[in-house]
Parts: sequence; C-alpha cells; structure tokens
Amino acid sequence: MPARKRWRWVGAFSPELMLCVGDARIGPLPRRWWAVCLPDGTLAEGTRGVRLSRGRVEVDGVIDVVVEENDGFGVTSTTAGGNSIWTRKQGGVLARGRVTMPDGRAFDLDARAIVDESDGRHDRRTFWRWSAGVGTTEDGSPVAWNLVDGIHDAPGASERRVWRGGEAVEVDPVEFAPDLSRVAGLSFDPWGERSEDVNLLVARSRYRQPFGVFAGELPDGTRLREGYGVMEEHDALW
Repeated sequence: MPARKRWRWVGAFSPELMLCVGDARIGPLPRRWWAVCLPDGTLAEGTRGVRLSRGRVEVDGVIDVVVEENDGFGVTSTTAGGNSIWTRKQGGVLARGRVTMPDGRAFDLDARAIVDESDGRHDRRTFWRWSAGVGTTEDGSPVAWNLVDGIHDAPGASERRVWRGGEAVEVDPVEFAPDLSRVAGLSFDPWGERSEDVNLLVARSRYRQPFGVFAGELPDGTRLREGYGVMEEHDALW
C-alpha cells in the first residue's frame, strides 16, 4: 500500500510580494519549505524555521503572518489505484503581517491567501498541474481560484473552485499549457520560480511552482482586472 502523505500549504499573494510556506510528511519523512518572491524576480527560499498552525504562518526571521482562516470546503476522492485521498481548500482569506527578506528589506503584508490541506494514500506515482490565486474582477470585486488537473479532478465533486463573494463555486475541467503559460482562459506571466528535482531513492520528486501575474478569464466566465498567484507542476514517485 502507498505511504500516507500529509501536507499543509499557505500561499499569500499581492502586487508587492508573494509567498508560500509548506509543511509535509511523506510516510515518516518530514519536509518543510518557504519562499518569498518579488516583482523584480528576486526569490528567497529555505527549509528551516518553519512553523505552520491554524491562523498563523511563521518562518524564523523572515515571515510572521496571521491568516483569517475559515472552514473552507473539503473533497474526498479515490485514486486510480483505489486509495482514498482528501483535501480542504480555503480561497481568498485575508493574510496580514511582516515579511523580512534575507537582504534586510522589510514589507508589511496585506494580502489574500490560499490554504491547502491534504491527506491520504496517494498513488505511488502521482502527477498533477495546479493553479491557485487571488485577484479582482473587472468591476473590482475580490475573486480567488483553485484549478487542477491530475488530482481530485473528476468531472463533478472535484476541488476546482472559483470564489466570488465568499462562495466557492465548482467549475468545469481545465487544461494547462505544458509550459505553464496558461490554464483555461487565463494567461500567466511569471515573476520567479521555486523548483526542485529530488531523488531520495525510495521517493523522487520533480517540481515547479512559479509565482506570477494572471490575466484573462476564469472558467466561470469571470474576467480579471488583475490576478496574482502560482502555477505548479509536480511529478512524484512517493
């Protein structure tokens, strides 16, 4: 039976900076990481000093952010191998605090965030593409999204959602460009990218997660005035 995988990931996005912090466990193996990206392409990242709890994101000397979490929505799926996996997503929740770059530059963060919690016995080989972000519509209303292909992606009862006015509405299946330049009707212009190619013999992971700016139309037909967030491609043997 595949090992149990659990993770909690928080991404906060604004025109001034974007960040993500993650805490995962693959079987008995813990992994933690953080990254901060600026519009000029500066990317700071690391693996130490991470503390993630409900409503709080901390990285020693770098990130201290309070997140106004809610109940979000949960989805349980069955993998191709017949295993049960679960996720809960929160979209567009407020995130406020302080971010200090390693070069000493400090920022007061006032952003909106995506929170991803996942758990289950994902198949030994799992591949997905994912996009999560926040923005405003043409009329200035806040919007957030969570789009995926490859995991929790059934035609119905999926994790694909667009948040408008606090309501998470499921949308139809989406297609990602192989180079992550587009998902459905959204184009993507990257600021910088977090990536890794890890081979631990019993587990391998090839991963890309660029931060950047989105433009165009969400799958529910909503057009963006502005959008900020991440794309992701993950090929895991775990």
